[in-house]
Order: sequence, then structure tokens, then C-alpha cells
Amino acid sequence: MTLDRLNAAGEAAFMAAVGDVFEHAPWVAERAFAARPLASVAALHDAMMQAVRTAPREQQLAFLRGHPELAGKVARAGAMTTDSKAEQGGRGLDRLNDADFARFERANAAYAKKFGFPFIACVRLHKSAESILAMFEQRVGNDPETEFAAALTEIGHITRLRLEDRISVA
Repeated sequence: MTLDRLNAAGEAAFMAAVGDVFEHAPWVAERAFAARPLASVAALHDAMMQAVRTAPREQQLAFLRGHPELAGKVARAGAMTTDSKAEQGGRGLDRLNDADFARFERANAAYAKKFGFPFIACVRLHKSAESILAMFEQRVGNDPETEFAAALTEIGHITRLRLEDRISVA
């Protein structure tokens, strides 16, 4: 889809093109639809992130909780969104050995217990599962507000890359 076509699209076509970019949160795209026309993919992403940032805290928390654990049971079962499967699979998180899977499982449990939502990282910005685990270990030491902000920042990285994959300017 080109940016010009997206700007000219009706709401249904707009939602079909970008409604699932933000994990299980079509409301983000619904709110960004009103910001059209958008001058760039970056402007589209900014409008979508603005929808997330201005949402009530309870909606933001529900949004964070809608994300899958990294290398969790849902990932191993292959029951994630197409984007999440590709992203986690691209770093081998769907093919971990039992010992590494157990490490992720422990890290996911500790993180969720402390913060009340799953650890969120833009895995495409990492070279390996080990790099992701190192980030886990660093971020679990954050206070809740810092980590809430870090999760939203990571979602920004994830969704920016997803939009760049889907929308061309030509």
C-alpha cells in the first residue's frame, strides 16, 4: 500500500491496511484515521503513537497486557499474530532449546510479577536471544513508571518497523 492510497482510503480500507499494526489494538488505527492526510509514514506512526500516549492509563495497561510473552508458551504453540510470529521467529525465539526456553519462562514470570504486563522488546533490533535476555535482566531492575515508559518506547520501535514494511511512499 502506498501512503497516497492510504490517505485516500475509506475507514474500512485504512483499517485493513494498518489496523493490526498495534497488537490487538485496532482503536489505535481508528484514532489515527482522523489525522489524515499524513505527509509521511513517520507522521502516520506519530499519529498512532499519539493515540496510545493520550489513551487513559487503564487502556494503555490493557494494551500492554495484550502483547505476547517473548518465547512464551503462546509463542511455542505458534498462536500469536502473524507479525509477532515473524518477529520472534526471526530471532529464533520459536526454536529455543528447552534450557533457553526455561530461561525465558523464568524471566517472563519475574517480569510479569513485578510489572503486571509482559516484557516488550523490539526483537528486530536485537541480534540474538542472548541479547534479548540481557535486556530483560537490565529492565527488570527498573521502577514501574520507568518500565511502563520503556514498554511504550519499545512498542514505538516495533510498530514503526511494521509500518515501514507495509507502507511505501512511492
